[in-house]
Amino acid sequence: MSFTAEELEEFKAQFNVFDADGNGHITAAELSEVFKALNESVPGFKVRELIKEVDKDMNGTVEFDEFVAMMAKVREGKTKFGLADASAKVKNLVKLEGQSAASAAGTTHSFSEEEKVSFCDWINYTMQDDADLAPILPINSDGMALFENVHDGILLCKLINSAVADTIDERAINKKKLNMYTKHENQTLVLNSASAIGCSVVNIGAEDLVSGKPHLVLGLTWQIIRIGLLSKISLKNNPNLAVLLQDGESLADLLKLSPEQLLLRWFNYHLEKSGHPRRVTNFGGDIKDSECYTVLLTQIAPPGSGVDLAPMSTRDLEQRADRMLNEADKIGCRAFVRPKDVVNGNQKLNLAFVANLFNTHPALEMKDEGLPDFDLGDFDETREEKTFRNWMNSLGVNPFVNNLYSDLNDGVVLLELLNRIKPGIVDWSKVSKPPFKMGGRMKMIENCNYLIDLARTLKFSLVGIAGSDIHDGNKTLTLALLWQMMRAYTIKLLETLSGSGKSITDADIIEWANKTLSTAGKNSSVASFKDPSIATSMPVIDVVDAIKPGSINYDLVNDASTDELKLENAKYAISMSRKIGARIYALAEDLVEVKPKMVLTVFACLMARGLQKA
Repeated sequence: MSFTAEELEEFKAQFNVFDADGNGHITAAELSEVFKALNESVPGFKVRELIKEVDKDMNGTVEFDEFVAMMAKVREGKTKFGLADASAKVKNLVKLEGQSAASAAGTTHSFSEEEKVSFCDWINYTMQDDADLAPILPINSDGMALFENVHDGILLCKLINSAVADTIDERAINKKKLNMYTKHENQTLVLNSASAIGCSVVNIGAEDLVSGKPHLVLGLTWQIIRIGLLSKISLKNNPNLAVLLQDGESLADLLKLSPEQLLLRWFNYHLEKSGHPRRVTNFGGDIKDSECYTVLLTQIAPPGSGVDLAPMSTRDLEQRADRMLNEADKIGCRAFVRPKDVVNGNQKLNLAFVANLFNTHPALEMKDEGLPDFDLGDFDETREEKTFRNWMNSLGVNPFVNNLYSDLNDGVVLLELLNRIKPGIVDWSKVSKPPFKMGGRMKMIENCNYLIDLARTLKFSLVGIAGSDIHDGNKTLTLALLWQMMRAYTIKLLETLSGSGKSITDADIIEWANKTLSTAGKNSSVASFKDPSIATSMPVIDVVDAIKPGSINYDLVNDASTDELKLENAKYAISMSRKIGARIYALAEDLVEVKPKMVLTVFACLMARGLQKA
């Protein structure tokens, strides 16, 4: 098949987006960067498979002639290529030159116009009643207003709280008479709070958000929205999810599924219930014709809503998608996608669309025989588990960790974390990576055994812990390992900042805290990480003010005479710690209940901030 000069020019432009260094070859690393720009998490092995599909000469890269040959086969309808799907999405990227403070001259950064429009619509819908945002809402989705309106940090702070309630104490947000300094403080609060809920903020600085760098703003906004949408898909929020159990499965098996997998199972549950023959396996190609969406809407719509199958009478796919979305609008769920997003199979936006459908109209009913007997407390994520999971995800581990046990059972993410603690400690040639086929369990246990061996060289206390315990998801032993990893990561940061070359102990952190308090003339002190005074949060509040004098508004601090008042102080203490630059993962309840491990991380992170200031 021959192409016109204009078509070849378009293909070359798409090829050049992938070929970041311009050397005429698309590598797996370059393709991974494009997926990051598209905000899609694609494992390394899958990226390599996409390259292999097109790589006729098997040199490990894709050249332009191979790219054109792929496009010819797609045009003829002979086959489908994952790289071609990615290329179609690249056409919808807006390219900006040199948009990152860390970028070299001429670096191209891209963002999706469709995503910008979608996120604007969602913000306008969810924040419409917020008085603080009234001056900027609704945000015009046609131009660059979104990037201009995040400059002071208030919008992003509100979005974080919309995703995970009470993450930020609003008393900590600068709202009046803002200048560059107070805007920077708000953005610092945004980044450290986003990190605390599991967003990866690597290579994003407060100044990037103040200046509204489009690709960074959209990337962070998507992470926040995604976490908010998917966090509601759980047995705790909807116990009737148990009706999705398949033959031979237990609730434990259901909990191992990612939110995306649960959504697909929920989607197919309703397709099956309707008697429809089709099933969906993804949020891209399987939904492009709107047929499954139309059936789903008729199944979940409340009686009397007027939702029907009328869209299926329309042949043109974009017009059918528009009619389908009009049906979704009848039940208040048109958000996130427009007709082209459906027809183009934008997986990110369609995932958000389906998640919103589930959160609004799950339409799951108990079977006649009832649900299996279970105690939600046995399956609800503990605060400790959530803290560890958010810490890992904030470091940008791949894949994203949804379940603290099943997602760690192959050892790969834990080895990645260990390599962060001591760069170079992992010999990756000894590590088996997914997909695991024959002998998969044995290879995963070998990874976990290697992990334990390496952890012992770092002097971790691992008595009685074997690789099989991590693979099998032993909660007590996995948590013991994770705590030591998180502590080692934090202490390593402290040791680097101290520049003393000596190990830092718990006693050193306590000594630093008390010296900082006394030097600033504060009355509080701590004897240990179990000190009862920590329940009032006064030692933390005073350390924050000592590090950054005048940062604390003591008129907002109460006498902590009741548990409710203690929690108010703790929320303020945690948010103000993050606002001055301490990347704290602990929760307010950890201070009120004086959880020693989490209290240690709070003071260690404050010490790190104090050393940076010094």
